Amino acid sequence: MTVIQCISPIDGSVYAERPALSLEAAKDAVARARKAQKTWAKRPLEDRVHLVLKGVARLNEMSDVVVPEIAWQMGRPVRYGGEYKGFNERSNYVASIAADALAPLVVEASDKFERRIEREAHGVVFVIAPWNYPYMTAINTVAPALMAGNTVILKHAAQTLLAGERLVNAFVEVGVPEDVFQNVFLNHETTSALIAAGSFNFVNFTGSVEGGRSIERAAAGTFTGVGLELGGKDPGYVMVDADIDAAVDTLMDGATFNSGQCCCGIERIYVHESLYDAFVEKSVAWVSNYKLGNPLDLDTSLGPMAHKRFAKVVREQIADAISKGAKTLIDPALFPQDDGGAYLAPQVLVNVDHSMTFMREETFGPAVGIMKVKSDEEALTLMNDSQYGLTASLWTQDAERAGRLGREIETGTVFLNRADYLDPALCWTGVKETGRGGSLSIIGFQNLTRPKSYHLKKVTV
Repeated sequence: MTVIQCISPIDGSVYAERPALSLEAAKDAVARARKAQKTWAKRPLEDRVHLVLKGVARLNEMSDVVVPEIAWQMGRPVRYGGEYKGFNERSNYVASIAADALAPLVVEASDKFERRIEREAHGVVFVIAPWNYPYMTAINTVAPALMAGNTVILKHAAQTLLAGERLVNAFVEVGVPEDVFQNVFLNHETTSALIAAGSFNFVNFTGSVEGGRSIERAAAGTFTGVGLELGGKDPGYVMVDADIDAAVDTLMDGATFNSGQCCCGIERIYVHESLYDAFVEKSVAWVSNYKLGNPLDLDTSLGPMAHKRFAKVVREQIADAISKGAKTLIDPALFPQDDGGAYLAPQVLVNVDHSMTFMREETFGPAVGIMKVKSDEEALTLMNDSQYGLTASLWTQDAERAGRLGREIETGTVFLNRADYLDPALCWTGVKETGRGGSLSIIGFQNLTRPKSYHLKKVTV
C-alpha cells in the first residue's frame, strides 16, 4: 500500500499522511460519481448553485482550522488569512453568471421550427489541484463544474494533502451528495491508469509542464477533454511614463508574495533606462522589509517555500546567474533565518540576461531579475522570448499604447498597472508551454460543458 505524505516546510516533520486508493477502489469512486451524475444534472440549476454557495460558506466557517493547516502544509503565513478573498470572489461570480452562461442559444423559435444549442454537462470531471493555492485553484473548476451538472472527483497534491478532504467535507456537510463531489488520494500510476482508461469526461490539471505532458500522454487516444494550466515566467514592463512607486509596490509583491509561489507571479522585469536606477533602488528597499520566519508567527510576512527541493531550484538558478555575471542586491544579513533548506531569503538580481536559466525557466520562488531596456520594441522582444505565456504586466499612463503592445505579447492575460490577479469575469488561459484551455468566465462554463444541438421541425396541419 502506498502512503502519501505531506512533509511540513515549517520543521520538516510529517504533518499528514493518507493511504493511496488502490486502482480498484479508485474505479469504484469513479463509478459512483458516474451513477450520481444524471440525477445531479436533473436538479434545477438554482439548487445546484445554492448548494455550491452553501459549501463555500461552510468552508469560510472553518477558517480557524484551514488557515494554520495551510501554513503547516505549504508555508504561507497565517497573517494573510488563507485564500478566502479570491475563493469567495470566484465562487460568487460564477454563481452570478451561471444561468446566462448555461442558457440555450436560440437560433429560431417560429411556428415551423425550433432550433437551439444547449449546454450539457460533460459527466465526470477530474480536478487535479496544485499546492500553491490549494483552495482558489481548485474552486476555479469545482464550482462551475458542479453548477453545470457535472460530478467532480478532486485530487490534491501531496504537499496540501488535507485541502481536498477539507473542501469536500464542507460541501457534503451542507447537502451536496457524497458521490457528486469526492476527494481521492491517488499515486501517479493510478492517476495515469484512470485517465488512460477513459474514466473521466474532462480532466483539469494545474501544475508543472512535465505533469501536463504526463496527463496528455495518459489521455492520448481516449478523446477525453483536457484543460492544462502549467508553467509561467511572467514579465513586467515599466515604461518611461509609469508611476514608479505603484509599479514597485505591485511588481515586487507579485514577485515575492507566497514566497514567489504564484502561477502568475512576476519573475522578470524590464524597465525603461530612464527609470531603471530608481526602480531598482526602490525595489531593493521594498523587498528588504520582509520578515522571514515561521508562518505560524503573526509577525512573519514571508514563510518558507513549500518544500526544500523547491528552494533548492531557486538557489541553483541564482548561483548559475551569478556565475554568468549577475549581481544580487539583497543583503543576506537581513535574513538570518535562511537555513539553506525551505527557508529562503528573497532576492533581487541585476546584470541579468536571457542566457541565464534564471531569466528563462520558471523559478517559482521569491526572486526576480530586472533588466534595462531602451524601447517598447526591445521590451516586446524580451517578453516574447519565453516558452511560457500566462500573464504580462504593463506600466504606463497611456492605455492605448499598452493596448497596442498587448496585442503583440504572446500571453493569456495582459494587465495594465496591476499584476498577479485572477479576474473571474475574464477567461484564465495561457499559451505555449503554459498550457491550453481556459477556466472561469462564461468560457469556463463552456469548457466544462458540451454543446448539444436541437433541430425540431414542428408538425403542421
